[in-house]
Amino acid sequence: MSPTLFKRSDMEAIVRQVVLKHLVRANGIPPLTVHASARHMHASKEDLETLFGPGHQLTAERPLFQPGNFAAKECVTLVGPRGRVISNLRILGPLRKRTQVELAFTDAISLGFENVPIRLSGQIDNTPGAYLLGPKGMLELKEGVIRGAIHVHMNPADALRYGVKQGDLMKLRVGGDAGITFDRVHVRIDPTSILNVHMDTDEANACGLHLAKEIELIK
Repeated sequence: MSPTLFKRSDMEAIVRQVVLKHLVRANGIPPLTVHASARHMHASKEDLETLFGPGHQLTAERPLFQPGNFAAKECVTLVGPRGRVISNLRILGPLRKRTQVELAFTDAISLGFENVPIRLSGQIDNTPGAYLLGPKGMLELKEGVIRGAIHVHMNPADALRYGVKQGDLMKLRVGGDAGITFDRVHVRIDPTSILNVHMDTDEANACGLHLAKEIELIK
């Protein structure tokens, strides 16, 4: 019988779950993880069908850290205001009520955007738009291009432990040779959330996140 082969993404998900369960069982406190979110897109059902055809549904490629979220196989081309493009912009699931594109500062500059606001996911009123190209059509996004604000996902028990409430701001200290403290980490509380900070790739590079050994979330 030939051995079973696992994809790298499957193995990472298994290891992450085992480590998390071990740490919680050992001290009752979930570990703080910090992830860098690369540029991506969230799509509404209507806009997804415009880009990929009527009745199209997202195909999950790999699970993300937060339960129920996933990176889809579907990607689009993003066209900026000066005709510059980013290919293979990945869609994240599940579907949202409104379509939005989240970029890092350097992404926005390279596309020709002059002032992309920093917003929490879903807060897209009065933001720039762009054109999106899919295999079955083109979408003119009137608004929805943002720089994702650094934020922490937590459940009510985490919030009680830190003494914070929905919408509060916290600080994140990342130690190391490129150590830095982020002063405006938005608190997002949901019963299903696992304690986790999201920052963009520019922020992760600035603090040397991949080498950091000291990470602390501060009220």
